[in-house]
Amino acid sequence: MGSSGKATRPNILLIHTEHHRGDALGCAGHPVLLTPNMDTIAQQGARLTRFYSACPTCIATRRTMLTGQDPQTHGLVGYQDGLEWDGVPTLPGILREHGYQTVHIGRDMHQYPPRKGYGFEWMETMEDYRQWLRDQSPRHGIDEWFGGGVMHNDWTVHPWHLDEDLHATNWTIERALRFVAKRDPSRPFFLSLGFIAAHPPFQPPAFYLERYLRTGVPEPLIGDWATAPTAETAGSEDYVSSHLIDLPTEAMLSMRAAYYGLLNHVDDQLRRLINPINGLRHRADTIIILTSDHGEMLGDHYRFRKSVAYEGAACVPFLISAPPAFGIPRGHVSDVLATHADLMPTLLDMLDLSMPASVDGVSLYPQLRGMAPATRRPWLHIEHSPHHQCLTDGREKYIWWPADGREQLFDLAHDPRELHDLSRGAAVDAHIAGRLALWRERLIDRLRDRPEGFVRADRLVPGRPYGPVIPTVSSQKDRGL
Repeated sequence: MGSSGKATRPNILLIHTEHHRGDALGCAGHPVLLTPNMDTIAQQGARLTRFYSACPTCIATRRTMLTGQDPQTHGLVGYQDGLEWDGVPTLPGILREHGYQTVHIGRDMHQYPPRKGYGFEWMETMEDYRQWLRDQSPRHGIDEWFGGGVMHNDWTVHPWHLDEDLHATNWTIERALRFVAKRDPSRPFFLSLGFIAAHPPFQPPAFYLERYLRTGVPEPLIGDWATAPTAETAGSEDYVSSHLIDLPTEAMLSMRAAYYGLLNHVDDQLRRLINPINGLRHRADTIIILTSDHGEMLGDHYRFRKSVAYEGAACVPFLISAPPAFGIPRGHVSDVLATHADLMPTLLDMLDLSMPASVDGVSLYPQLRGMAPATRRPWLHIEHSPHHQCLTDGREKYIWWPADGREQLFDLAHDPRELHDLSRGAAVDAHIAGRLALWRERLIDRLRDRPEGFVRADRLVPGRPYGPVIPTVSSQKDRGL
């Protein structure tokens, strides 16, 4: 019996994209991007506008999604592959214990070893797709996924070079449809459905690239504090995958058009799975959630890819629809501050299942129904080694750069695009200086016991070693943050 008092055993479809910015949705007011099927999830349920990745990278966030733990608890605060972990209850594991058929299809959750289920009883991942693609087109070479000439983290663009039905997005949906057709009908299912899009390589089918080259895309956002990369600042990186970019007009247009094309392609393919005729009749018996691990800077403030705490990389979509018995009003929009650690407790609350003590997140179910929350975090900690430490309450955002001690302060309520760094005026404006001091003290309190030594004598200390794994993870968890 869920918190609404209605007995339910709904199916659960968890859709997670890659590099998906929170503003890259039609229902979020995007001026050109078409996402009618994603919009339908929001229109039939709720959308959160302040949903953040607490570590804007893939591996750390996906572990948080599986465990309900903050990165500062599970200890992964940057990009580090090849780490096995055990002893922590997982969302699919708990659901499996309560009779759910737990399946993962598509872009994996960065489990290690890759075939370790962590609660999923069956998985079909991108490793299977790559092998399937080689089997389908052996005449083309040994690795057709990169056959168009663009790679994992490149801003370069090429339309998908094979037949559209061989694209990873199509394959992911096809496998999901096969599962739905052949699943165990005696059990509800939990289907984790992962899309590699819109992660590079930027190679959507030609139709989707041409659509956004034709309709145009918004220009990148450039703050008055941002500095274009120079040959010296960018020289240490591979040019076509640099995290600092100032691209020629044609390259910038193509990159942004391909990004939006990849998401539009995902949206169209989702219609094959979510429709009232031969897909999931989701309003009747399925909870559907759509989110992403992190966003994509896409040229904003001369940045590319992820990792940083700016809105383009850290703020991601969160959409949910559920059967009417759960009481989520149609078209509900909430600005509650939320993160991926909240996914697990929200679903367990909806299903009236016990919460493991290991979980840091809070249930969003009350807010989704328009009610006052039982627990509301005052602010959220966002970090990514070796780059930044950040705190935000959804109205302001404070960023500290541990390498050199720089600070930034943004007024998200009045400057949601982060075009003006208020810290630049702290020397002459007492109010801004006071706000900076307040956020600085909050971060000092948050980092005081971190083994890296970020705090000494009640001051933030720049230049400390800052790796992707916290050397010692404290057993004490601040559950309010």
